[in-house]
Amino acid sequence: MRRTLIIAVVVLATLAGGLVTLATFRLDRKIDAGTIRMGIDLGREGSLDLYVPVVDWGVRFPVVRAPARISIDVRAVDREQVQQLAGSGAFDARRVREQATDALASYLRLALVFSALAALAFGALVAVAIRGGPGPGLSVTLGSVVLTTLVGIVALIVLLPPRSNVGDPEYYANGPEVPAALRTLQSLGQSSATLDQEIDGQLVGIARLVTAPAGRAPLERLPRLTVASDLHNNLLALPALERAARGGPLLFAGDLTDRGSRLESRLTLRVVRAGDPFVFVAGNHDSDALQRQLARAGATVLTRSGRLNADGSRGPLVARVGRLRIAGYDDPLIRRARENFRDRGAQHTPEQRREFADWLDGLRGKADVVMVHSRSLAQDAIERLRSDPPAAPLLFAYGHDHRQTLDRLENVTLLDGGSVGAGGTGNLSEQGGDIGLARLIYGAAPAFEPLAADLVLIDPGDGSARAHRERIDGPLTETS
Repeated sequence: MRRTLIIAVVVLATLAGGLVTLATFRLDRKIDAGTIRMGIDLGREGSLDLYVPVVDWGVRFPVVRAPARISIDVRAVDREQVQQLAGSGAFDARRVREQATDALASYLRLALVFSALAALAFGALVAVAIRGGPGPGLSVTLGSVVLTTLVGIVALIVLLPPRSNVGDPEYYANGPEVPAALRTLQSLGQSSATLDQEIDGQLVGIARLVTAPAGRAPLERLPRLTVASDLHNNLLALPALERAARGGPLLFAGDLTDRGSRLESRLTLRVVRAGDPFVFVAGNHDSDALQRQLARAGATVLTRSGRLNADGSRGPLVARVGRLRIAGYDDPLIRRARENFRDRGAQHTPEQRREFADWLDGLRGKADVVMVHSRSLAQDAIERLRSDPPAAPLLFAYGHDHRQTLDRLENVTLLDGGSVGAGGTGNLSEQGGDIGLARLIYGAAPAFEPLAADLVLIDPGDGSARAHRERIDGPLTETS
């Protein structure tokens, strides 16, 4: 047992020396496009990551068989290359890719060499330190060091280098400010020439945005608002919602509760502190009792007949939130306290849809944002706007479907942040549990203009977030 234990300690020391060196070895290499830094993160899902810190986004390829993530970080961008790319519209993507491939191959070779040397050195040091006594001889322990190193290096040579088949990439972003829209390459099975053209076009576009914004408004320091809905009494999601909406208006498009009962209303009242201010319109899972409690707690509660005041009276139909003009339409299927919060269903009648469309017609030119819980209730109104677009930009904030969507018509933006409560605590395991919300970046002077929307998904377990940004101020296309 002593011999076995000593050999096991030597083997573990050898592996530890090699793996620690592999995980800490970094290499910077200059290529035409700039400077890249390469490294390996062990214990991660096998992938090759290209990450650009300056714009805080990256692309991940599942092409590594070992449980390790090979990372290539763009540490610096060559300014002359960017200016040349923006001006000429030409870029030798193949050359840069070949340079990056050569740099990565060189890094992997050095990493394996240093890892092997460190494994041999650390393993030999431990073998010498524990020699003597009734245990195995030094020749046996040193042989274990050499054999372990060889087996480990062979395994790394087989499993670590990325495979040629890049598969489907995953685009990701970190941090609160997600960069300009990340568009997934549709067909990586195309010919290399076609793929080079696609990469070339994307790089040219990025370069031109860096050197000259092409008439688009810069998004830094512009006001933002958060669109959320469908908490369904899932109190576990409130901290994430509060962090996401901090410092700006939170427009909550219904279904804060599941039954609208007085108990649920009291439990969810803290959401009023999430936005500055918290603007609410009722959904079919909310109640008139909830509306009154929110109004008394300081929320901006909007209804089809005007803002609900704390004393139960009605204020103006269009509320002022900073420089925004916001109107809201409470769902016709709202639950009522006098009916013991009975479920009144989720399907709207043609008459209810017409009533909403007529109500919206009376607001033309008077509101920048319209909140309504269900897009199906607004469908007739949307068709009217499609055939007769408004003169000024109009934002629809809605929910109910539990799906993140962003649609555009002429001068109309339709935004659904998804389900901030993942459909309620009863559906967390069934539907994955991700918290969905949207952040809208807009211009307020001289008038309201939606500029970009971030569709955000948050893992409530570890707080990690994925987001996709879409510009709204560009030309309207068939796919918008």
